[in-house]
Amino acid sequence: MTVLTNTPDLAWKARLAGLLYLVIIIAGLGAELGLRGPLINFGDADATAAAILAAPGQFRLAIAADLVMALCDAGLAILLYMIFRTIAPGLALTAMVFRLIQTALIATSLMALLTAWLFLAQADQLSDASSLALVFLDLHAHAYDLGLVFFGVNSLIMGLLVGRSGVFSMAFGAGLAIAGLVYLTGSGLRLFAPEWSPVFAPTYALTILAETAFCLRLLLQKGVDRAEFT
Repeated sequence: MTVLTNTPDLAWKARLAGLLYLVIIIAGLGAELGLRGPLINFGDADATAAAILAAPGQFRLAIAADLVMALCDAGLAILLYMIFRTIAPGLALTAMVFRLIQTALIATSLMALLTAWLFLAQADQLSDASSLALVFLDLHAHAYDLGLVFFGVNSLIMGLLVGRSGVFSMAFGAGLAIAGLVYLTGSGLRLFAPEWSPVFAPTYALTILAETAFCLRLLLQKGVDRAEFT
């Protein structure tokens, strides 16, 4: 079985990947939970409109954070392919493609947020701007979950690659695989059985734990100069 060779080249790629991963985690959680989440109440269009209009900078900053996350995610997808392609080129390429599809869907979903903002910015000219804006905010949330379906598949494949790497502990691979199952299950519920989604929501803590652990492991990767063995 082919495994990774721990070299300085692998180390710098791993650390750069870890840095991008850290930005993704901070920007993604910051945008969804810290910035946008407090402004949106899907059960009250008028309250949501009032909250966003009262804090336009906060709403725009959430969009900017999501954009940064998407850019870093594209870079991370390529870097992880470069790291793991020696183990299984086909699997590594498949993982990269699924992650890039997720990135494209999440980036495209930002248009729904911008559309919602345009409706609210012209509320004085539209009779039902608040309701229309809420529809597009909900569309963004569903598009995000659709993207996580592809990310769930990516996480399952990455779990296999990490477990077979010979450099990273199999525990990190298992954690990523579990995260993939959570993403697939959670998105499936959100899209097809939304009444069960709130019950399942706490399990997303497992994805944060698994991805943060792998992120930190990448940041701490140290290469071994081949000359030491000659």
